[in-house]
Amino acid sequence: MKKLLMLGGAHSQIPVIKAARDLGHYVVTCDYLEDNPGHKYAHEYYNVSTTDKEAVLSLASTLKIDGIVCYASDPAAPTAAYVAEKLGLPSNPYQSVEILSNKDRFREFLKQNNFNVPKAKGYSSIEEAEAEFHSFKMPVMVKPVDSSGSKGVSKIDSIDLLREKVKDALSYSRIKRFIIEEYIEKSGYHIGGDGFSVDGKFVFRCLANEHFPDSQINPFVPISASWPCALPERIQDKIHHEIQRALNLLNMKTGAYNFDIRIDDKEDIYFIEMGARNGGDLYPQVINYATGIDMVEYTIKAALGENCSDLTMVEPKGYWAVYLLNSQNSGIFKGVDIHEEIQKNIIECELLVNQGEKISALTGAHAKVGIMILQFSSMDEMLDKVENMTKWVKVNIDNSLVGK
Repeated sequence: MKKLLMLGGAHSQIPVIKAARDLGHYVVTCDYLEDNPGHKYAHEYYNVSTTDKEAVLSLASTLKIDGIVCYASDPAAPTAAYVAEKLGLPSNPYQSVEILSNKDRFREFLKQNNFNVPKAKGYSSIEEAEAEFHSFKMPVMVKPVDSSGSKGVSKIDSIDLLREKVKDALSYSRIKRFIIEEYIEKSGYHIGGDGFSVDGKFVFRCLANEHFPDSQINPFVPISASWPCALPERIQDKIHHEIQRALNLLNMKTGAYNFDIRIDDKEDIYFIEMGARNGGDLYPQVINYATGIDMVEYTIKAALGENCSDLTMVEPKGYWAVYLLNSQNSGIFKGVDIHEEIQKNIIECELLVNQGEKISALTGAHAKVGIMILQFSSMDEMLDKVENMTKWVKVNIDNSLVGK
């Protein structure tokens, strides 16, 4: 029985914890939230923050682990690589994962290696950013350099909003840095999805169309993703080539990746994010439905140094989507109304809150109230329904009791 250390026990990490146990491994979880639901599925739990590299290293050394897994968590990815490197366990290079996990360092890497990249710069000081703000072409994005789930992300076209948006970004940054970058106008869908490399070769990808809310709160939180990707094959192949070029430059080995990509009207490819970890929000589970490829199992095998050479490219079959149940207002959760027209498409649906609990408006993916996987009969049906989910699904709240 091999011993695996899982970084995190959040709801999104339950699939990998359960899968590791099903494969016959001894599973230990750690994070600083002892009430996280995933811990009950592990053999052991330790209250150690997943971003405290030295504390996790000490725990891993004491436990004599055989592998360490960061699943669906950007903040923990550098920790996993750091600990694995120190203990001589299978991993991608720590310095490369650090680059991918910090937006300003990633932008600099892209620029130095002649990838398409918007003008961007990282800052620790609001004053320094104000002094250089005039050099950016409007509009710009303001983001924490080390956060995920679209938390603290804003788009502005005036210096008047800079201080307010920087303050918001910094509230989600552990290292108290933010980035300003010029906005990229997209052509077609924003592209998400996951992929996997084996011994440095990018062997599998499953790109998705991402869908966003019509929201004044945070319109940059993807609330749905759909498969197959609507991009022409030639552009998907171009994306594949650029990902492989990045992996070569970073000397990446074997493991999963989560992507966030924009294509402009010239068909130029821009990497917004490239995380060295599986996607959250059930992306790997939908990909399994669509392709038969179990990326959760491959992630576990990679962490243990087991052979992953049988993984090859498989195109998705059918029409699939994931949708985050969400509210655009804070209040007391009163349930969900689901129209019969969309009920026939639902394959899985799980609520993450109970009736009577207080829920927050969707400021980031962390604020979802539930998640569903859907299947459709055609591309047209999928895109039409996913783009109009508020017509079919309604989260009911009572905001008269908030604050009382």
